[in-house]
Amino acid sequence: MKLNYNKAEFTAAYGKFSQIPAPERIEIAFAGHSNVGKSTLINKLFNRKNLARVSSVPGKTATINFYGLENIYFVDLPGYGYAKVSKSEKERWSGLIEGYLSSDRDIRLVFMLVDMRHAPTKDDVQMINYLIDTEMPFVLVLTKADKLNKTERTKRLEAFKDEIPCFEDIHTIPFSSQTFEGVEELRQIVEDIADDNDVADE
Repeated sequence: MKLNYNKAEFTAAYGKFSQIPAPERIEIAFAGHSNVGKSTLINKLFNRKNLARVSSVPGKTATINFYGLENIYFVDLPGYGYAKVSKSEKERWSGLIEGYLSSDRDIRLVFMLVDMRHAPTKDDVQMINYLIDTEMPFVLVLTKADKLNKTERTKRLEAFKDEIPCFEDIHTIPFSSQTFEGVEELRQIVEDIADDNDVADE
């Protein structure tokens, strides 16, 4: 199923999990640390400049944002791990993320974003462990891949084997918003999920 990505639309933003209406479509979620580039990836995926607002202030996405396209909702989870917010705000974000991921919504996949230039944060590892433990299907997207040269990239990929649990068993996609690396592969995964859902509906 070839999706017309330009038709993706912002649907709604929710500050509490209890506000989110019952699921109507299958869902694909985006998770990651503040400033890892989730909004940039979403815009690149949908070939749009400002569908997801790219914030110059990390930790600004304090809501769960829904985008609709065909039979799928794309769900942008709040970026976690930003130090300069209050404890109560951190708890609210954590409740949003955990509430969403542990709900009975039809989440087909999580795109888990990690900055390729650095070792994963403690929060990243915790999130990856959570996805593994709950058997939630996910793909690891290594953002900002264009910022590394070939040697640095090889080094990081080698280091990830020790830093990320089960790294060698995880489907991993290096991604760059500058060079478009990884965009087609991400779209193919989305289209496969849309196809599977169409077959299931028949």
